[in-house]
Amino acid sequence: MKVSEIHKLVTFQLQSIFMVDSQEADLLDEETIRIAVSNTQRCLVGSGNKYYIKQDSINGESGISLYNSVMYCILLYWLSRELFKTERKLELADKVYYLNKMLNAVELFYEVKLPAIWSCEHPLGSVMGRADYGDYFFFYQGCTVGGNFRRNGKIVYPTIGHHVKMFSNSKILGGSHIGNHVIISANSYIKDQDVPDDTIVFGQSPNLVFKENFLKIRK
Repeated sequence: MKVSEIHKLVTFQLQSIFMVDSQEADLLDEETIRIAVSNTQRCLVGSGNKYYIKQDSINGESGISLYNSVMYCILLYWLSRELFKTERKLELADKVYYLNKMLNAVELFYEVKLPAIWSCEHPLGSVMGRADYGDYFFFYQGCTVGGNFRRNGKIVYPTIGHHVKMFSNSKILGGSHIGNHVIISANSYIKDQDVPDDTIVFGQSPNLVFKENFLKIRK
């Protein structure tokens, strides 16, 4: 899909759902779309998923289909984050964020800084909250990353290394430190615990089980 077509469709959705007027719609210029598309392409290529790595630059094609929920989910996150960088576009950033939430049932707030390269699959019901994310982060449906209150009232957030994959319904909360090349197995619950590099995690905090990750990929 061409950048101009992406621009037209996103603008139409914002006008139809949020009654964005023409003056506010003008804040969503094609250059902002182009930056979001570039960031999305980087994520899709970095994911290594053969279904997402096509980048056809002929005739201005972006290689992104807005009818693929993963591609559109990633694009709308980057678009809302790019709008967030400009103070006068904050209200529009809110609307793009909510558009993503409505269409893809995923919580990706623009103030949360996801890594340069990340991806997901079937992301419905996932909440990616504040954390320090490493590159090549990947999550499936029903996953949660978020903070946890300490006794002194301070909220602490996770630190997540690179090449971390969260399988369905897994959670990383609080002051957890997740190493590199880690797989969080389905339904695992990690809260305020450290996970070493090159491991597969099973179970619920504080009774986590670690096994060696033989499938680690070095990049």
